[in-house]
Amino acid sequence: MPVKTEAKQVYLFQDAYKEFEQDPASMRDYLGGKGAGLAQMSASGVNVPPGLTIATTACRHYSKTNAMPDGLWQEILLELEKVEESLNKKLGDAKKPLLLSVRSGAKFSMPGMMDTILNLGLNDTTCQSLAQITQNPRFAWDSYRRFIQMYSNVVLQIEKDVFEHTLAEKKKSLNLKLDTELSAENLKEIVTKYKSLVREKTANEFPQDVHVQLKGATEAVFRSWNNSRAVYYRNLNKIDHDLGTAVNIQSMVFGNYDNNSATGVCFTRNPSTGEKELYGEYLVNAQGEDVVAGIRTPKSIKEMEKEMPGVFGELVATITRLENHYKDMQDIEFTIEQGKLFLLQTRQGKRTARSALKVAVDLCKEGLITKEEAIARIDPNQLNQLLLPSFKSKDKDRAKKEGKLIATGLNASPGAAIGKIVFDPDEAESLSSKGEKIILVRIETCPDDIHGIVAAQGVVTCRGGMTSHAAVVARGMGKPCVVGCESLSINQDEQKFTVQGKTFTAGQVISIDGSTGEVFQDAIETEDPVILDDFTTLLAYADDIRKLAIRTNADTPHDARIARNFGAQGIGLCRTEHMFMAQDRLPFVKAMILASNTEDRLEALSKLLPMQQDDFEGIFEAMNNLPVTIRLLDPPLHEFLPKLDTLIGEVATMKALKQSGAALREKEILLARVKELHESNPMMGLRGCRLGLIYPEIMEMQVRAIFKAAISAQSKGHLPLPEIMIPLVSCASELELARRRLEACANEVLAQEGNVKINYKFGTMIELPRACITADEIAQHADFFSFGTNDLTQMTFGFSRDDAEGKFLQQYLEGLGGHKILDQNPFEVLDERGVGRLMQIACNYGRQVKPDIKLGICGEHGGEPSSIAFAQSLGLDYVSCSPYRVPIARLAAAQAIIKSKDSNKANQAIDK
Repeated sequence: MPVKTEAKQVYLFQDAYKEFEQDPASMRDYLGGKGAGLAQMSASGVNVPPGLTIATTACRHYSKTNAMPDGLWQEILLELEKVEESLNKKLGDAKKPLLLSVRSGAKFSMPGMMDTILNLGLNDTTCQSLAQITQNPRFAWDSYRRFIQMYSNVVLQIEKDVFEHTLAEKKKSLNLKLDTELSAENLKEIVTKYKSLVREKTANEFPQDVHVQLKGATEAVFRSWNNSRAVYYRNLNKIDHDLGTAVNIQSMVFGNYDNNSATGVCFTRNPSTGEKELYGEYLVNAQGEDVVAGIRTPKSIKEMEKEMPGVFGELVATITRLENHYKDMQDIEFTIEQGKLFLLQTRQGKRTARSALKVAVDLCKEGLITKEEAIARIDPNQLNQLLLPSFKSKDKDRAKKEGKLIATGLNASPGAAIGKIVFDPDEAESLSSKGEKIILVRIETCPDDIHGIVAAQGVVTCRGGMTSHAAVVARGMGKPCVVGCESLSINQDEQKFTVQGKTFTAGQVISIDGSTGEVFQDAIETEDPVILDDFTTLLAYADDIRKLAIRTNADTPHDARIARNFGAQGIGLCRTEHMFMAQDRLPFVKAMILASNTEDRLEALSKLLPMQQDDFEGIFEAMNNLPVTIRLLDPPLHEFLPKLDTLIGEVATMKALKQSGAALREKEILLARVKELHESNPMMGLRGCRLGLIYPEIMEMQVRAIFKAAISAQSKGHLPLPEIMIPLVSCASELELARRRLEACANEVLAQEGNVKINYKFGTMIELPRACITADEIAQHADFFSFGTNDLTQMTFGFSRDDAEGKFLQQYLEGLGGHKILDQNPFEVLDERGVGRLMQIACNYGRQVKPDIKLGICGEHGGEPSSIAFAQSLGLDYVSCSPYRVPIARLAAAQAIIKSKDSNKANQAIDK
């Protein structure tokens, strides 16, 4: 069995796989994704520089105590001796110095979020030795200056800009453009200046003791687990903060050794499109950070076939083997040292939604994975990326003719984005929070910019390639991104860029096409996306597996048609109040509310009835032969009138201006009625079924409109299936009376039309805790229950959503004094322990009375994957969500079945 006790904390790459071979699933938990990949590659014979991995348990200990676990340092040195013996080199040795990289590696990939140090082990002595051994002084001093800069930034916390400025000034003084043009003597002078900067910033010399360097680097990687960008990334991607990171200490190989050396990143398939083609970039005479950080614009990997044909053939053969082994697209980092290929890492490649779909479907067709595995590979929320708009071809062509195409870079992440230019990520976040749409424009991005990337509609950089930080992060988020726009001259201090003789400043609007790499002046009109074949294929796989029906929340025929095209199997929530708010109806709604007697109210309602009938008829036709659940009027009446404070101010102003007559009188009548309808807590006031019981003519008008519409639609050859939902029921007697009255209206309409037969149901929305615990009584009068999880969450927690999210909920999620109150926002992810238990009670009680009662969810949780999985566990019949989330729900419902099967298999294995 693998040694997974606290006693063992360090694993050699070549030994780790054997130690975990009886429990390979746990390897990522202990060694992280990168460590597990290095162990597997080493075991399979891939040429991997030797090294060791410090287990994630050590990081967890460090995060709690701010100190290494007892015995860890001694264990690192002991295992490091084995690495030294295998290479016949020694850390800090003057004759045969060993140099190391120190990298993070969590269970789940967090690209660029934590820290890395390269060339560790260099000091004044070993740098001289390296120069003599390699007969390449330039290489030695270039490696040393890189190490000082990286170590000083990561471990000593000195801003990297001071080093970049020194480097830039040196090149400027020598009239040089590229780092590679600097001579050994130039680099030696830069090292001297760098060491002086360290002395100036820290009052200490740069550490010459290599063991001090290694310990400092290891602790810095542990600390980086909790740096602000890593915490932000984990929150964004819902990664557990308690996992910790492994630390990988690996012998260095040098892509900057000479012009027969190189470094690069490649993917086994195209991460933007999913096409089965080698995709990536490399740089000759460079180190890995040059590619990832976008410091130099690299070459396409395809050029390597001509420049280094032998190495290229070996690379293709090796990565093909890795993809077949892992059965997924791989993201691989490699280094070539003097013509010899080394692989430094393999991991599942970050990809766009389009790519994820194609890769999953193609791997299934190729026989590498099953349909169930293909379904499980896709994050349901990624499907949103495929439903984003693109630029209209005619408008884009016109923009080109008008000279508005200002730059073209690399098409790093597809999609169309329009927004105001912003150069600073903090400002991007601030403007986005105010509803502004912005495009983040940077020379290059770094991990500290992640909050600005999240806030932006899209990203543009003038440096970097397809595997640079900006490209990788944007692709993972589904953000349009254009990188390597070298024609842009960006001045971030002055908040402007120039291109083609034009100057663009912060706040000007640009449009970017991440699919083509084009950047345009001004806004370009967009159009709806085209659904890809792979999208349809994968969802067909999902439909074969899922049990939950997927309905939609739609209030118009247009929304209903969109949802049906996306595979909706009916409408789970049609909100009639949205129909009342149309401008042409508000006068009649207002007249109905202001009516002083029933007769006047009925007169106003008679004007609304044909409008409502048209609404419902259009929806029935769009949803032909599918159920349509229509919620009768739910909000309080005052929501259709001006706000009380506004009216008070208007009346006071009119009086102050000595205005009088009909206008003032009308405003005073309106104010009086608003005061009469005003409630201290409208959410718990006269609304829903209560409104229908006190003013029965309102909901009776709606029911008449529904059935007249159904009869008309049926006469045109359609099959309407109305389900009338009575909202906010708290006790059975409310539903009993409301249904009796409304069903009588329905039967009256049907009788007037010659006893037409319409297949209909009456039910209720379960959105109050009391309704859940008396569901057995309520079910006696209901054909279906639909859980209104938005209000049920508010009522269960005692939260007003608007107030909670605006005032304290974020603090509950982030933690108060280091203590998190809630793990998830309950309005986004269903609270299974509280709200979920009430739903379970309601389901059980309802089925006791009516075993075949139809059960569903129509709140926003109906489109959230983990909430859909919970709905599946309750045995609900359907979930309902917004039209554009229907594909997400279809996929998530299938994944819930797959996870349930996997869980059952695991339990059976444990039992055995």
